[in-house]
Amino acid sequence: MGAKVLVVDDTPQNVKLLADILTAKGYTAITAASGEEGLAKVADESPDLVLLDIMMPGLSGYDVCRRLRAEPATALLPVVLVTSLDPQGERVKGIEAGADDFLQKPINQPELLARVRSLLRVKTLQDEVARQAAELRVWNATLEERVQACVAEIEGLGRLKRFFSAPVAEAIVSAGEQSMLAPHRRDICCAFVDLRGFTSFTDNAEPEEVMAVLSEFHAGMGPIITAHQGTVPHFAGDGILIFFNDPLPVDDPCGHAARMALAMQEAFVALAARWAKLGYELGLGIGIARGYATLGAVGYEGRVDYSAIGSVVNLSARLCGEAGGGQVLVDRRAKASLEDRFALDALEPLVLKGFDKPVPVFRLLGPAA
Repeated sequence: MGAKVLVVDDTPQNVKLLADILTAKGYTAITAASGEEGLAKVADESPDLVLLDIMMPGLSGYDVCRRLRAEPATALLPVVLVTSLDPQGERVKGIEAGADDFLQKPINQPELLARVRSLLRVKTLQDEVARQAAELRVWNATLEERVQACVAEIEGLGRLKRFFSAPVAEAIVSAGEQSMLAPHRRDICCAFVDLRGFTSFTDNAEPEEVMAVLSEFHAGMGPIITAHQGTVPHFAGDGILIFFNDPLPVDDPCGHAARMALAMQEAFVALAARWAKLGYELGLGIGIARGYATLGAVGYEGRVDYSAIGSVVNLSARLCGEAGGGQVLVDRRAKASLEDRFALDALEPLVLKGFDKPVPVFRLLGPAA
């Protein structure tokens, strides 16, 4: 179907002439006998172009043109004024009313068709611009949604990086927090790290000194934890709980924990030497245990932590409490995972708070020779 052209004229012969010419050239002609009817047809039919007689009873062509230009939906609708009056005077008035072009009666058919084709090309371009603008609005809305989603993802990733290494945090965000952080049970290896002599140090040091030591301590241990794929649910003063094999499984979790502990003790030597010059006598004790725990996100809206609950967590903390400066103590299950690759020294079983029987304990010495 060709473009829709509305012919508005109060003279039936003029209407029929124009409609016949347009129809013969493949256009769809719509007709109206007055300005009021013409405005109604514009609203109902949405024509692509209007051929508008100037001199009509009621609303003149000028009046119709002004009303079309006043409405956003028809402000750019091509309008050709058709007149038998003085072309110069009518052109000025027509331009002021918002007309796009003019035709002089009697109608010259080639001129009519040329002007129609020209203005329809303009209308086609206007429609394309409008279509692209609509698409752009949709794209902008989609882009805004994507930006908001990315911002939320970045914010979620930032929160997760508080207790997960970057690769683990990114994997959790990709998989969805709700699924991966829901409570679940898993076999994990826990390491608890704590400063020896810290209580005595805090009793005698200024708060600023304590904070400086903790800052150095965490800054020194953090990269080591990250390098060995450890998960840190929280810090408790000078104590750090780290576990392995959750929320993402890792091969050889106890091996990761052992290598991390040895690397920590090695890195701690320089820290301890620097603190000793300032009069701070501090050591590093580490406990490692393996067992099942229940893990997941706990807290309330606006404040959530990732946590592990189970006797394996308590056991690693108790072993850490028994470890002297420079020592790494491991339980029997962790020792079973390490003994083929690491040197371990059996110690006397320890009576630990919260455990009914003495607990077999082993000191981690280093990689096996």
